[in-house]
Amino acid sequence: MQVGSAASPGSAPPGEERTGPQGRAGLVVRRTARLMARHKLLTTIAAAFVVAVIAVSLATSGTSGPPPDPVAPGFTLNSLTAPGQHITLSQYRGKPLIVNFWASWCEPCQKETPLLASWYARQHGHVVLVGLDENDTAASALAFARAKGVSYPIGVDPNLGAANAYGVTGLPQTFFLDAQHRIVHHTLGAVTPAELAKGLRLMGASSANGTASG
Repeated sequence: MQVGSAASPGSAPPGEERTGPQGRAGLVVRRTARLMARHKLLTTIAAAFVVAVIAVSLATSGTSGPPPDPVAPGFTLNSLTAPGQHITLSQYRGKPLIVNFWASWCEPCQKETPLLASWYARQHGHVVLVGLDENDTAASALAFARAKGVSYPIGVDPNLGAANAYGVTGLPQTFFLDAQHRIVHHTLGAVTPAELAKGLRLMGASSANGTASG
């Protein structure tokens, strides 16, 4: 006498014996339908995920890139070489401009100022250069400028108002502004011929782009 109901090898699973060939066919159809439905759901989820990733990528790519160049702060200062007159940033509106912060007591300015004076004389006014004298006496600044052959305009900034606006904490410093008076290059320390050439190149390129976009 055998004990238990284990199926012998090759026998059909319980339930399929009772259903017969047609029942087994139906079971296969139902299993296939469930698998297809599950596959379709996973495919839909994957497609939605891909679309979301692409949308986020497109949205972020439109906002990425370097920040725009900062706009130079305005200033109105008394002229060192023309008593009774003022030097303002706004009077050079629409023109590229170099702003040089210096002082007669500044040691690096001893070498930088003659370079700028010589370069400015050769430009014949094609590029505007303005010097801003910082924390100095008018007599010392004027004597220094004359000794170095300076012919470009100089503004007097005794209270460091312009220097603070530009974040200048040491001398000399030079800012290169394009035609829209955005700061496209900044030299900390005495400017060199290479730095001067670089600043001029960036000024010209930015001014051209600004004119084209405007």
